[in-house]
Amino acid sequence: MELEAIQSFRPLYAMLASAIGVLLIGLSWEKPNLREFWTILAAVIKFGLVVSMIPFVLAGGVYECSLFTVVPGLDIAFRVDALGMVFAIIASLLWIVTSFYSIGYMRACNEKNQTRYFMCFAITMTATIGVAFSANMFTLFLCYEAITLATFPLVGHKMTAVARRGARIYMVYLLGTSLAFQLFAIFLTYNAAGTLDFAQGGILTGTGSTALLTIIFILFMAGITKAGMMPFHNWLPAAMVAPTPVSALLHAVAVVKAGVFTVLRVVFHIFGPGLLDSLGISFFAAYFICFTIVMASVIALTKDNLKARLAYSTVSQLAYIVLGAVMLSPSSMLAAIIHIANHAFSKITLFFCAGHIYAVTHKTKISELGGIGKKMPWTMVAFFIASLSMIGVPPVAGFVTKWYLAVGTVEAENPIILIVILVSTMLNAAYFLPISYKAFFGKESPEDAGSQQGSGHHKVRELPMMTIPLVFTAIVSVFIGIYPDFFISLAQEVLRP
Repeated sequence: MELEAIQSFRPLYAMLASAIGVLLIGLSWEKPNLREFWTILAAVIKFGLVVSMIPFVLAGGVYECSLFTVVPGLDIAFRVDALGMVFAIIASLLWIVTSFYSIGYMRACNEKNQTRYFMCFAITMTATIGVAFSANMFTLFLCYEAITLATFPLVGHKMTAVARRGARIYMVYLLGTSLAFQLFAIFLTYNAAGTLDFAQGGILTGTGSTALLTIIFILFMAGITKAGMMPFHNWLPAAMVAPTPVSALLHAVAVVKAGVFTVLRVVFHIFGPGLLDSLGISFFAAYFICFTIVMASVIALTKDNLKARLAYSTVSQLAYIVLGAVMLSPSSMLAAIIHIANHAFSKITLFFCAGHIYAVTHKTKISELGGIGKKMPWTMVAFFIASLSMIGVPPVAGFVTKWYLAVGTVEAENPIILIVILVSTMLNAAYFLPISYKAFFGKESPEDAGSQQGSGHHKVRELPMMTIPLVFTAIVSVFIGIYPDFFISLAQEVLRP
């Protein structure tokens, strides 16, 4: 289908909203309230600019903006289409929510270097929208690496030895594999196709031998480490040393979603489903991804640290997106696209809850959460709702993903993958439900009980600035589970021939 395209600077304006915010935040370092006002304002403006482009994109149009040509066939250019819009809506909306949450968290925990923190957040969101709106693989790669560089200080924010080690692992994995594999794949793609521009149905059909195209695909999959596929997944748990709002950003919005989004661009707009099907490599990729889904869930079962369990859950959940894409059936590809949204709202809720628990009680282990649901009911109800979404229980968002994935396995005539999805769902329940059970029905420790009955030295009280964002994202998870039509419409626009 030929899309209607118009030239517009709106994609660039959406990026510049947070880029200008970086400067204003930095200039307000001595005035915390003003600094945080600029953060919220930039986030709201960015979201408004993204939303303004929705009607035209839903109608089948695209916005294009070309800045300059590096060499023939290699441009710095931006293009707003349906797939980019899915990612941009989620990222820009959740930046608003995360900004409010961050203000509450950073103040409650008396974190240092708060100005640097908010500046890096704004830079990250500039690059994230750049990834969403990139018109070609070259522009996407530059913005993709900018996310890595901008989030590196956020991972090491606490400046402890553990934080610095986690940040080094984060950088080595993401930058090392990207330069070693993804950049090589981009070079081979350009050499074969003469362009890196995204196109409906791909750009590599008829450009090289089966062996060459298979090598390019493997290099892309190995180099897009932000997608969290095993064995290049260790940066995810290593990054848990970061403050919880950063973990939420990494695991729900910017970093991991940039990874799976890039995978979808490669599958849909570099190779194309038709070419991948003819090459026969998607079959092997699907089974490799199934291994990640199951093993990450098994590892999550062994983790007592709440953020570590959520990290391995992220590895497993991201694999659903990649699995849906490489299965190449209509329903599975639709599931891959909508799970970008479904996972984002549910997983950010879980991390918000973990951060709120830490800010109020300084507890990090699941074994310490006995009775916490009675003291922090809003937080733990939101956690339970988001857990149901990760498991795939109706009517929460995650059910929609797993339904379409299951239908996709039937379309692909692959009962083995259907069994993997069912097994992973049981594993999801096994590592999520005991947390809520312990929180609501478990016994609190004698120390906690004594502190409540005695002098009140450490009275547990939910903080509104942190509670409201996590309740909001939990409600959205339910809403898009009941009314998934918007994201399904965008996904169908992506897949329209």
